[in-house]
Amino acid sequence: MANTEILELVSTNKVFDGELRKYKFKASLSKTPTRRRLTMASATAHVPLLVYLAGLTCTEDNGAQKGGFFGPAAAKGIALLFPDTSPRGAGVEGEDTDWDFGVGAGFYLNATNPAFSKHYNMLTHVTLELPQVLGAAGLPIDLKRQSVFGHSIYERKVHSSIPSSFDLGGHGALTLYLASKTNQYRSVSAFSPICNPINCPWGQKAFKGYLQGGTTEAAEQYDATELIKKRTDPVRILIDYGTADNFYKQGQLLPENFVKAAREAGHDESQVQARSQDGYDHSYFFISTFATDHINFHAEFLL
Repeated sequence: MANTEILELVSTNKVFDGELRKYKFKASLSKTPTRRRLTMASATAHVPLLVYLAGLTCTEDNGAQKGGFFGPAAAKGIALLFPDTSPRGAGVEGEDTDWDFGVGAGFYLNATNPAFSKHYNMLTHVTLELPQVLGAAGLPIDLKRQSVFGHSIYERKVHSSIPSSFDLGGHGALTLYLASKTNQYRSVSAFSPICNPINCPWGQKAFKGYLQGGTTEAAEQYDATELIKKRTDPVRILIDYGTADNFYKQGQLLPENFVKAAREAGHDESQVQARSQDGYDHSYFFISTFATDHINFHAEFLL
């Protein structure tokens, strides 16, 4: 059981003979006035941790409810962690003006624009704050064995042209893995990620808003294609994207740029797999189809 002084239990559900637990906790590093939320499939032994990063406008619930990860993760004995996608209740001017920026769209970076830098520090939140909270709460997790994966989902709400979630988590997983100076994560995988965000409209908008240096600053730490060029040590990367994905066809995802940079840096298919899945789109139907593949990929390095 978790230390209740650190983690406040909100709800619990039995799933595949384990438990999915939602917690609230006080986020000190990210300085959010309200309590931050996380959802995790708790373990009964000292097991490795796989962190799942969700997409734009998502919360900690989307991947847990729709991803199809629990069965294969339970079979391998891997705990899953589902962080929220942004601060909540920070009260920053403009954070709730657009669906693709601000609340629900933290982009897994540390903002340097003074308007956002106090609260929007998702990189620190995921890589430092959450492991500290899990360790202090006494959960049975082996924090020396961590990996990360993420997704980009597009679903339209009923009677609305506004998407309920968009690209974000795949980009975040790749950049957190590649930019880590401590090799915090043993492996990374992503579903339909934005692979070269400094060269696509979604990334350019986010970087202009969060970072003082815009795309120039982002290229140093938040663009997977730029980061893979600098990696000389072996990497463990799996990417899946669908050929029927409209955003792939529109040039928003740019996996080809990433693969080209990886090969030029000496990372062959044994280190970087980028799989084109014929006929699949940008939905949870696509993700749930290949969920087991991604869990098994990480299990090779976590177990």
